[in-house]
Amino acid sequence: MERLLRGIYKFQGSFFKKEKDFFKRLSKKQSPDVLFITCADSRIDPNLITQSKPGELFIIRNIGNIIPPFNSIKDKNSVAAAIEFAVIGLKVTDIIVCGHSNCGAMQVLIKDSGDLDNMPHLKEWLGIALPVKNILAAFCHSLCIESLQRIAEEENILLQLKHIQTYPFVEHLLKRGTLHLHGWHYDIGTGSVHAYNPDENVFKKITEQ
Repeated sequence: MERLLRGIYKFQGSFFKKEKDFFKRLSKKQSPDVLFITCADSRIDPNLITQSKPGELFIIRNIGNIIPPFNSIKDKNSVAAAIEFAVIGLKVTDIIVCGHSNCGAMQVLIKDSGDLDNMPHLKEWLGIALPVKNILAAFCHSLCIESLQRIAEEENILLQLKHIQTYPFVEHLLKRGTLHLHGWHYDIGTGSVHAYNPDENVFKKITEQ
């Protein structure tokens, strides 16, 4: 905690002080263009990865960057609430679902390891991603763990892209062409980001144009 407190003092005395006018303008309103949905993993920092400023990304973080389908709204669903606010309220133009390497949620699906009976909320939450496990069992059972891990992470991104399209207001704006979906996979060890290309059905590395 001491390290965090020192960080606050440093932020207030240096960066905030230099950017006081920026934060004053930012305090009035937010108008992000992008909804960025990613994992709660402590190694993931959307602003760092994209080199974006405060106010440019509306961020949803949870275990496994999971998006419950629209029909799950009967539950207490903060993800659905945040999607509604970003898309309907803030009128974002792009939604990014960003998975990452060495994802613990996908490791649980692959290995079926660890007793989650003492974590019932986590067990139920990961159940939303069970179709990924079914794909691995049907088509990828002979691959090594490393390959399975990457496939699971990418398939989970694609599954969540399907889930978000079950929201009627998202589907409507996609058809109008005023909203765009993106699937990204971030490799923690290399810093590379691969974006899903639906025309080729493959994740391709994002490179400088």
